[in-house]
Amino acid sequence: MSDSQLTDRFPRPEGAGGRPAHARHPQEDPISPAAHHRPAPPTGQSGATVRRPGDQIFRGIAVGSGVFIVALIAAVALFLVLQAIPSLAANKSSFLFSGGWSAQDPKNLNFGILDLLWVTVASSLFALVLAMPVALGIALFLTHYAPKRFSRPFAYIVDLLAAVPSIVFGLWGIRVLAPQIKGVAEWLNTNLGWFPLFSTGNVSVTGGGTVFTAGIVLAIMILPIITAVSREVFDRTPTTQIEGALALGATKWEVIRTTVLPFGKAGYVSASMLGLGRALGETIALMLILSATAAGPKYSLFDGGATLASRIGSGSGEFSGPLTTGAYIAAGLVLFILTFVINALARYVVAGKKEYA
Repeated sequence: MSDSQLTDRFPRPEGAGGRPAHARHPQEDPISPAAHHRPAPPTGQSGATVRRPGDQIFRGIAVGSGVFIVALIAAVALFLVLQAIPSLAANKSSFLFSGGWSAQDPKNLNFGILDLLWVTVASSLFALVLAMPVALGIALFLTHYAPKRFSRPFAYIVDLLAAVPSIVFGLWGIRVLAPQIKGVAEWLNTNLGWFPLFSTGNVSVTGGGTVFTAGIVLAIMILPIITAVSREVFDRTPTTQIEGALALGATKWEVIRTTVLPFGKAGYVSASMLGLGRALGETIALMLILSATAAGPKYSLFDGGATLASRIGSGSGEFSGPLTTGAYIAAGLVLFILTFVINALARYVVAGKKEYA
């Protein structure tokens, strides 16, 4: 039987206008998925897209908010620079390469940030080294190992650590934690003293007011921040990737190593940098923990002293004039720049990891 005879006996269903059904336009076919697509935005007589008033208002609010934040940060930086310049000009010591701090007498300013910068960076990095693996383990446990009825209450308990005031952490650190870890500190100093970080510092190891104690307390303080963000990132790993790995015979650890960690590594790095910024700016807890000393640092974890933030906090009673105040504002400017640089580096690392992934 020829094609024409088949067509005569079984005619093709005609659509509107005599076209075959399979030749209908997608918008005319109610079965076609394209028929459910959102219609194109309305256009004017000239062909330009017509913007609705609501879209224009929302766009203006969004752009204005972004510009306001950038302007606010720039205003803070400008304020710090303008207030610090007179004191830096009157300073009789090298601000970047000296460690002494004497800013009580406006006529005899001698202040530098070298010692403050060491204690700030050492305590914060030590805290980060302690907190990152613990936070990673907690986040993976809560998202992929713990039962649902247990993971949610435990996550709330970890998050509650962020609600504890800094002064409570400081009192607990110097009164409770320091005596308990005295034996560990002495053992490290005795057996690993050949390594610079565990050598004898400028304060007593047994006193507890050292970078070692401060770093442990800071690690506990930043732990809920890193854990919370990492947990949310790991929990959003695509289910298809996890099920695909399991279908190929991967174990639980292999699933985490090949799917969860690669997917969440950018968020984990971002969470860690957020915790580092929190540690750099901590004030009250470190004011209570770190032992004051006039001796220079030995660049050991058993050094005492002060951080940039705790120096500003402890010297608030010495703000007797513009030049004296400007000395502490200059220290705040360094802390501002340090935090800004760390966040910029974190964004660069995260962007690189996303491109690599």
